[in-house]
Amino acid sequence: MTEDPLHPHPHRKRGLLGWLRASFLTGLVVVLPIGLTIYLIWTVTGWIDSWILPLLPEQIQPPKLLQQLLCDPPDDSLIPNPLADPPPFWCQPEGFNIRGIGVIVFLVFTVVVGWIARGLLGRSLLSWAEGLVDRMPVVRSIYNGLKQIAETVFAQTDTNFEKACLVEYPKENIWAIGFVSTKAKGELSTKLAGHGEILSVFVPTTPNPTSGFLLYVPAKDVIMLDLKIEDAAKLIISAGLVYPNPKDPTQPPEGGRAGR
Repeated sequence: MTEDPLHPHPHRKRGLLGWLRASFLTGLVVVLPIGLTIYLIWTVTGWIDSWILPLLPEQIQPPKLLQQLLCDPPDDSLIPNPLADPPPFWCQPEGFNIRGIGVIVFLVFTVVVGWIARGLLGRSLLSWAEGLVDRMPVVRSIYNGLKQIAETVFAQTDTNFEKACLVEYPKENIWAIGFVSTKAKGELSTKLAGHGEILSVFVPTTPNPTSGFLLYVPAKDVIMLDLKIEDAAKLIISAGLVYPNPKDPTQPPEGGRAGR
């Protein structure tokens, strides 16, 4: 029996289970990102605390210092009274532990070290220490590699991904989103001179964009996108489910035509 388009059947009302399912999924979308964010911050904070606080001498441990400031010193002349009210939790013998103190200590320590390193004495001391490390074969390789990574990630410069783009990868007619970092330089530019201008393109993996592949692609084979770097990253992390257009996710952003 065909449905009359002029008199369609009314939609069936959702039952209780359907309503519960829809409400649960909506609540999950709201609660899950908040819960995971709080959990990650709490976990990372605890990890930093467990790494930093044991390095401090016991006399200057922040929990111990706070206990000394907030609690009265014990009176050894008095006999303990088992019927007396117990002291508050922050005055217990094990002290009290506030999560995040290690993070504060780490931030203060890092700022002080950075302030010293920017001075003449700090630069001289750092140069002497790096010269000492350069004489150690294995340690030298590890230190120089980690230093280069840190300088690349945290350096206060404008060096960053320039544009989001499309490249044919891993084969022809299959396209992947990438990020243009720089033009090929040095030996790479010389060896590939016959292919025109060469761009270095980082193609991240999904859903973890911190890993990926570094490709050197002729500029004529790279399609530049108008997407912001952050929007392209969201598209990659969500495996294509979240299109960066808050007005209408089913449509591309305005002015989003790609050009070569």
